[in-house]
Amino acid sequence: MTGHRREGSAATGNLGLCTDLYELRMVESYLKQDMRASATFSLFIRPAVVRPWYVALGIERALELLSSFRFGPEELEELERIGVDRHVRDELGAMEIDTGEVWAVPDGTVVLAQEPLLEITAPLPVAQLLETAVMNLVGYATLVATKAARFALVAGGRQLADFGFRRAHGLETGIEAALAAYVGGGFATSNVEAGRRFGIPTTGTMAHSYVQAFTDEREAFRSFASDHPEQSVLLVDTYDTVQGVRRAIEVCDELGLEPRGVRLDSGDVGSLAVEARRLLDEAGLTHSLVIVSGGLDEYAIHELLEGGAPIDGFGVGTSLTVSEDHPGLDIVYKLVEYDQRPVAKFSGVKSIFPGRKQVLRPEEGVAGDVLEPRDHPAAGRGLLRPVWRDGERLVEPFDAEAIRARVRSELEGLPRSWRTPPYPEQAPLPTVGPELDALTERVRRDAFGTDTDG
Repeated sequence: MTGHRREGSAATGNLGLCTDLYELRMVESYLKQDMRASATFSLFIRPAVVRPWYVALGIERALELLSSFRFGPEELEELERIGVDRHVRDELGAMEIDTGEVWAVPDGTVVLAQEPLLEITAPLPVAQLLETAVMNLVGYATLVATKAARFALVAGGRQLADFGFRRAHGLETGIEAALAAYVGGGFATSNVEAGRRFGIPTTGTMAHSYVQAFTDEREAFRSFASDHPEQSVLLVDTYDTVQGVRRAIEVCDELGLEPRGVRLDSGDVGSLAVEARRLLDEAGLTHSLVIVSGGLDEYAIHELLEGGAPIDGFGVGTSLTVSEDHPGLDIVYKLVEYDQRPVAKFSGVKSIFPGRKQVLRPEEGVAGDVLEPRDHPAAGRGLLRPVWRDGERLVEPFDAEAIRARVRSELEGLPRSWRTPPYPEQAPLPTVGPELDALTERVRRDAFGTDTDG
């Protein structure tokens, strides 16, 4: 480590330094030891009871990485600064990721813990260097897409809006979160840049500061509704929520327009939604919406709707963008084969299965998933498919609408008890097929000799 502080500089477009130092130290040794044979690494998520299933996302980002993960002059200068040998720097400077293959589930596929989201086969130094960036790109997208899907299931078709940009852990993170929330749960977004980049529907009206800037709540509503007659969802809880609803109705009646709706952001939103709906209906505003926001998660939404609250849509922020109840997936990228030799790790709950794998899904769906070696013929649909080989993409470019449709289809196949709270008390896992079980035992014997109790 160093305490030396240097001025930052703009990104170069070469992503070779998007790795951890220990990856580089291992790669130095691999190259010095001439360990360049083909290796397969498997990316999967360890079990966690708070997430019975996951919506895989980020595969496209991982494929994009392969064409930009290289070392240019500035990257090589940094390698020299941290003490990487000259001959190693020369090899890394000439490195092009154009040999090997990637197998992956399609973006938007529902998977279980222990099931590979992707497997990368490449020369050992190359595959090792990709670990950190691949985990980052797939892990965060999967985290938010999964959270968004949970929201969509409890919302039951009601409108969902992503308000989380301001709470995201960085500008680019917030933009990627908006995309993941859209494909995972159909969220519109308040994030204008995400709307521009990805064509996501954008949404937004007013904040409390707008109401506070006026001396009278009625005048605030009057001004906003006049200036934005097509976007007049009025925020009614700055002072007294029920009185705010009455004033919104009064102002819209004066202006001769029907508000798109009212938004409730605090208090007992369940009972307030009942009162707001009653007042709107009595005023003949039966098409005006009741929107609720303010610290919501999927459990709160489920409770509100199970209690009969007449809510038409939800704005969700922090709990979505940072997956507040489970902000980090235990996603790992593990060596499972080197030089045609299956390998594994045997260390309690962190043990892994050896060899290239396939997830076999029967017609009855995800609850019947079986994990087997990739080259083993077995019944069921194989989830992983070749997506990249020797520098060539084998799949179509990212299509947000197609992926969103895949997510909806996949969610329909979930067992009912997995869809809404209370969720399963144990994380469901795929069945380990007999061929994988036998392979694991053979690798264990090789690792421990005849003593399999070690």
